[in-house]
Amino acid sequence: MKKALITGATGAIGEACARYFHDQGYFVYLHYRSNETKAKALQKELNNSEIIGFDISNKEEVYAKLEGIEVDVLVNNAGITKDKLFFWMEDDDWSDVIDTSVNGTYFVTKALIKQMISNKKGAIVNVASVSGLVGNAGQTNYSAAKGAMIAFTKALSIEVARYKIRVNAVAPGLIESEMTQELDLKEMKKGIPLRRIGKPQEVAECVFFLADKASYVTGEVLNISGGMVR
Repeated sequence: MKKALITGATGAIGEACARYFHDQGYFVYLHYRSNETKAKALQKELNNSEIIGFDISNKEEVYAKLEGIEVDVLVNNAGITKDKLFFWMEDDDWSDVIDTSVNGTYFVTKALIKQMISNKKGAIVNVASVSGLVGNAGQTNYSAAKGAMIAFTKALSIEVARYKIRVNAVAPGLIESEMTQELDLKEMKKGIPLRRIGKPQEVAECVFFLADKASYVTGEVLNISGGMVR
């Protein structure tokens, strides 16, 4: 049975990815940082799964928790937002977002890629954002973090291709989640050619395609924004 690790599995996109991979026959490691209750509830629904709790920005925790774990697919999904215009942004608003998305992606990938190299197979999908492609006001920290993930994807894909490991990214636009419930979606939909926001499962389908099906695709970023970013 193939195995996948989904970081941030208690978030909207992470949960959708966990369910999708599980439904496709994968054993799924469900990472969470603080929401153990939701992680356990999800594990109860997914027979072939295991929860792993750690702070993704803490190098020691990451390496200790992932020691000995082997996966066929890594989905670096965990991320946070602390949106503010740059003038009012606090130092912690910047560092917390960077530590989670950039450093967290580095630590988890570093912990798992050695076994992928040894096995000469594997796929990594990094969940970035259209904010990392085009930027967004009030999100200099988030845009910087997701832009870094995209650059990381492209560079790493070149390094590990010789070991038959593929590294790709997805860049979702507006996707239904706890965060989008606070937004004025009626106005935002006007800027999306498909005239709606996306569903988490639509992102999960793309992540699975890149991880499991797209055997001749690496170093790419798949834009999932309903045409909002072109």
